[in-house]
Amino acid sequence: MVISAKIDEFDVRILRALQRDGRISINELSDRVGLSPTPISRRVRNLEKSGIINGYSAIIDEAALGYDVSVFVSVQLDKQVDEALARFEAAISEFPEVVECWLMTGNRDYMLRIATTGLKEFEQFLVGKLTKLHGVASIESSIPLRRVKAGMARIP
Repeated sequence: MVISAKIDEFDVRILRALQRDGRISINELSDRVGLSPTPISRRVRNLEKSGIINGYSAIIDEAALGYDVSVFVSVQLDKQVDEALARFEAAISEFPEVVECWLMTGNRDYMLRIATTGLKEFEQFLVGKLTKLHGVASIESSIPLRRVKAGMARIP
């Protein structure tokens, strides 16, 4: 296993434990990693300061909130200039239906993941918002059947 020069095996153990349970206490983390609480606290602080840990959050089940349809949408803009990209990204950031947006390489400019309550809501989003954005040249949608693998960050 190749580990970044910034982190060692203890840091990897800390990251894995925090990824499984971000609410774990320092004492329990200390027990799991095999270091006393003081160096664990220092290491966690250093991982936060270095940006390796950039926050803590709850994992929300979108389906439990009624958003049980995800649609992947690839978008091609008519121009790939900075102004067009910035305008598209600003507009997308205002749409709550868009839960992920990636700038892509290849023949499409963006990949979006849209979370909706159903296909009717997706259609309303597509027709009422996305197709109306200035600079959108083409859109292609894909509906996933089931998630095969889900994960968090890749840890060495």
